[in-house]
Amino acid sequence: MKTVYSKRVLVLAVSALLLVGFLATSIASYWVSRQSLRSAISDTELPLTSDNIYSEIQNDLVRPIIISSLMAADTFVRDWVLDGEQDERQITQYLAEIKDRYNAFTSFFVSDLSSNYYHAEGLLKRVRPDEERDVWYYRVRDMANDYEINVDPDMANSDALTIFINYRVKDYSGNFIGATGIGLTVNAVRSKIDDYQQRFDRTVYFVDERGKLVMVGQGGDVTETEVAARGDLAKVLPDLSKTETKSFQYTYKGEARLLNVRYINELHWYLFVEKSDEEALAGITRTLYWNLLISFVITLLVLFGSRQVINRFQGRLEEMATTDQLTGLASRHAYEMLMQQAMRDTQRHRQSLAMLMVDIDRFKLINDGFGHIAGDRVLRGVADAIRAALRSSDIICRWGGDEFLVVLRNCDIANAQRIAETIRTVVEQAEFNVAGNVVAASVCVGVASLAPGETLDHLLTRADDALFQAKEEGRNCVRVAETPPGI
Repeated sequence: MKTVYSKRVLVLAVSALLLVGFLATSIASYWVSRQSLRSAISDTELPLTSDNIYSEIQNDLVRPIIISSLMAADTFVRDWVLDGEQDERQITQYLAEIKDRYNAFTSFFVSDLSSNYYHAEGLLKRVRPDEERDVWYYRVRDMANDYEINVDPDMANSDALTIFINYRVKDYSGNFIGATGIGLTVNAVRSKIDDYQQRFDRTVYFVDERGKLVMVGQGGDVTETEVAARGDLAKVLPDLSKTETKSFQYTYKGEARLLNVRYINELHWYLFVEKSDEEALAGITRTLYWNLLISFVITLLVLFGSRQVINRFQGRLEEMATTDQLTGLASRHAYEMLMQQAMRDTQRHRQSLAMLMVDIDRFKLINDGFGHIAGDRVLRGVADAIRAALRSSDIICRWGGDEFLVVLRNCDIANAQRIAETIRTVVEQAEFNVAGNVVAASVCVGVASLAPGETLDHLLTRADDALFQAKEEGRNCVRVAETPPGI
């Protein structure tokens, strides 16, 4: 029971070490990979995507800026204004041609001399300083730069949100005489966002300086109207910068998000580019699960192999401990286990039990005269002779150097004496050939029968006494121990 318990403890210890080792290695690798991937996304991927989108936005705006610049420098526009804006159809036709030629959403000119707002379909209105929707014009008139990019509703097109390039127009002396330019529909830019999201596999949207979401793609999950309502994104608002690109991490619907934000001066908007943390880490998470599964399988295989090896070695050790290597008989170490079972059977079935102590006569002379190889040959021969005379239920052990102990189950004293005599006769008649030499041997046997109430140790002592008597009376004989009285 102790051996089984020890083996179980060993197997459990090996299991624990393997599982803890594999688990620690897998989790450590997972966290290192997780942090490396997060750093790569925050420090490289998202900023690079933001740069690419910003570059493309600038490229998309360069052409409209150039067109507006050409309109502002066009001699027709300046001459028409300086001539007193005589024919409205001329400027209207000019703006219509610009719009059609360059596929613009709208084109316009506002005269500073008459305050008239012209577009491709004619005179729209007169701008006034006290009109809130005309504030842009007076801002352009007073600004130092040649142009600005502004997002406003287009009154000429049902107030569609439009990106205007407002370019200052000067006369030949450098005096401000009006503002001209073209407009791009916000939907055109929004389609660009959809394209960015598909190409870069990121969520892209624009936020104004007040924290309002002003432009989002169609395929993303951005449904809020304010940044503050998007998860806990409000916490990053105080850290937004107009001069540098920044990376953040926030939680949205229980999911970690990695975010990169940069300011676009031309639009006065912030560009938000983000990616789901879980989506980005899905690959290494699957790798973790596979590693754990493989580790579990390897652990099972190692445990199975270890159990087999332990069982094999344990069996081998038990065999070495309980079996005499020279004769193949049970060793003295096995005597206690074998005898306990024999005694239980004897008491349970109320059977007789006899014991034989067998000793090879003058075995030292055989070793000295013929060598230890001859002695080993005699020992094996005597063991074979004893084994041949016994039943399968009987027990035979090598007790000492040249002594053997035989336990006869369900055998009375008479049959025990007969078996002892058979063993003595077979050994006496045997010839043991060793390197061409014939070696003779004989044995003396002590016989004792278990008396009622007698202990095994007492029975063993009586058998040994009978053996001593046989040696004293000339050897090569059998002697039977007397049954002790009063037991």
